[in-house]
This record gives sequence, C-alpha cells and structure tokens, in this order.
Amino acid sequence: MTQSNLFHPYNPELELACMALFDANCPQFFARNERDDYLGFLKSQPVGYHVCLLNDEVVGAFGLLKHNQEYAINWIMLSPKTQGSGVGKQVMEHVIVTAVDQGIDRISIAASHLSAPFFAKFGAVAVNEIEHGWGQDMHRIDMVLNIKL
Repeated sequence: MTQSNLFHPYNPELELACMALFDANCPQFFARNERDDYLGFLKSQPVGYHVCLLNDEVVGAFGLLKHNQEYAINWIMLSPKTQGSGVGKQVMEHVIVTAVDQGIDRISIAASHLSAPFFAKFGAVAVNEIEHGWGQDMHRIDMVLNIKL
C-alpha cells in the first residue's frame, strides 16, 4: 500500500475511531488522565493531524504541528495490532519527508519512557526527562529529531 493511500487528514468523523485508538494504547503508552486532553485536541480540529488507514480501519494517528516557532510530533499512536508490521516506520518516514519538504530542520517529541526507544531508532535523542511527567509511572522523555535537509 502506498503512503498516499495510507495517510489521510483528520476530520471530525474520525473522532470515535481515534478515541478507540487512544483507548487501545492506554494505559500501556498513554496515561488515563490524558484521555480528556486528547479529546480536546481532536475537537480543536487540528490542521496537520493525520490518520493511518488500513482496509478502511484507523490504525494510527499523528501530527506534525507548529507550536511557538517549533515543530513537534503530536499525539502519535498506533493500533497494537500493527506492531511489527512497519506502519510505525511508514509514519516516521512520512513525518521526515514532510519536514524536509517544508524546510523543517528540527522536530520536538514529547514521548514516554515506553515510546522513546521507538523514536530513537530514527535518530531522536533525549534532552530532558520528567519522572511521572505524564502521570503515575508514566515518565516523560522530551526528545529532539534533527532533520538533514
């Protein structure tokens, strides 16, 4: 499947599917207390947020969004059913290609201690750690991914 068929801009009709995706990743990769934050994020109809579709099923969601003159990967999550399938790699490749195309040379990532190793595979490095930063036993790892333009 080509990337153009895999990635689609988020729209409000996808809210329930994205919330189900969040629930499938909680509490392993997201703290339960983050659910309302994610719902609020979706309700803001964020420009630049995308879903990943396989066989018409939402299996991932992510965004490369600008915050205060800095770009960040926001609310990236994948269905546990896709682990090891290469979808995560396709998401990161899409993010990196988008960054290159837009002249973005640095991406911030606010990961957890569980997801940080995934981002490290693509060259992201930890710059700060906050114990229990996302909730009890969910440590926040702030990372930076430098993009070679």
